[in-house]
Amino acid sequence: MTITCLLGAAVLLPMLAGIMLLVFQDRLKNRKIKCIGIFLVMAVTSVLTVSLMMKGNYEFVLWELTDTLDLVMRMDDVTRLFAGMTVAAWTFGGVFSFEYMKHEEHEDRYFGFYLIVMGVLIALDHAGNLITLYLFFEMMTLTSLPLVLHSLSHEAVMAGLKYLFYSVAGAFMALFGIFYLYAHGAGMMFQEGGYLTVIDSYTGSQAMTLLVLMLTIVGFGTKAGMFPMHGWLPTAHPVAPAPASAVLSGIITKSGVLAIIRVIFYVSGADVVRDTWVQYTWMTLALLTVFMGSMMAYKEQVLKKRLAYSTVSQVSYILFGLSVLNEDGMVGALSHFIFHSAVKNCLFLAAGVIIYKTGKKTVKELRGIGKEMPVTMWCFTLVSITLVGIPPTSGFVSKWYLATGSLKAGIGVYAWLGPVVLLLSAMLTAGYLLPVSVQAFFPGAEDAVHRRQKQEPNMLMLVPMLLFTAAAVLLGMFPEKFLGFLQTIAAGLF
Repeated sequence: MTITCLLGAAVLLPMLAGIMLLVFQDRLKNRKIKCIGIFLVMAVTSVLTVSLMMKGNYEFVLWELTDTLDLVMRMDDVTRLFAGMTVAAWTFGGVFSFEYMKHEEHEDRYFGFYLIVMGVLIALDHAGNLITLYLFFEMMTLTSLPLVLHSLSHEAVMAGLKYLFYSVAGAFMALFGIFYLYAHGAGMMFQEGGYLTVIDSYTGSQAMTLLVLMLTIVGFGTKAGMFPMHGWLPTAHPVAPAPASAVLSGIITKSGVLAIIRVIFYVSGADVVRDTWVQYTWMTLALLTVFMGSMMAYKEQVLKKRLAYSTVSQVSYILFGLSVLNEDGMVGALSHFIFHSAVKNCLFLAAGVIIYKTGKKTVKELRGIGKEMPVTMWCFTLVSITLVGIPPTSGFVSKWYLATGSLKAGIGVYAWLGPVVLLLSAMLTAGYLLPVSVQAFFPGAEDAVHRRQKQEPNMLMLVPMLLFTAAAVLLGMFPEKFLGFLQTIAAGLF
């Protein structure tokens, strides 16, 4: 098969399958056959995507919209990184959903949009210029909105509207930047290391270019939950079904990270923003978000909302790593993308197991729950240790590179302020995650008299959690090849 056919199949197969589920929802009565079909679609899509990842780098025009606007698809190492994580998380989350969605209504609608978003994200990961990136970025928002709205309760509708308004507002800020860059001769194609650094035909003024780049960072940073556009995230996550919350946190928030990488490192180039007010504003917003998200998570008592605030904080670790504009910071950012995705998927799935089996939603209710579901809570504990950054787990590796990148960057007070904020955030992360595990396994003498019945979930729920847990821990113990791959990406951008 040609590359065009493979990519078309990888994108269109889940989208068409999702549309069929929406059109014929509730008419397919045999649930087992339906779930097998959905799994096969996700599995074939994953195989197709991996097949594309194994090809060499390529770039081609998919569709000429006008004489100057082309939809371009691209394969490079950044595409491989994001597309690989997308199909892994989406497939494992889908397997978990087969059991979890038994106690939810409108199951076909959920799986329909779940598959459509999978196809859109694969297309987004392969975007080869700014107009293609923007098109699929907006499609991702519109198609993922029903996952937030799923229960159609008043709370879910309000959360969905907030998600939509924030996302559209952020995307329009980014769109202004795209308009400006296109009008002055940049953004038509991605160039490793930055397009503006290698062309002489760019006509935009430096001051205006910096302004639109800052607007683009804030706009795409909305999806990543960066202050001041973070408000949608802790509202939307708690109302969505747990597996949808997992992929919202683990994958969809990272689409904002991907977009910022493409704009700063493939359109403008790091040197354009280095030592400017844009870099220092970006670092300030990222560090503020890291600390604020950790503080809010520490105070929050609803488990899924606590995890949502944690995502606000942890995704800005990635943004800070990008903002220091050097190779170590980039390696730390990209590694934290993978590690945080695995960890947060597992944490939200564990929260989903607890809700599914016990109906408990607040931290206070989880005392002694480790006696009921020890495997689930051990997964929760191990990935929590990873998120704190305790060696030899993967979180330590990414935070090491983030800290060393900051200290090497020559960015004044931010050189030491960055590691200090990361350490404070790590302490707060330990404070809002590890007590959950301690109280789950060691509830105290007053609870010892209660006999607790085992309530572990079935393998459809356990296997995805175990795989995410294994990835989070083992990638920290054996990181050499993975880090070598990321160092290759970083070396090409600076």
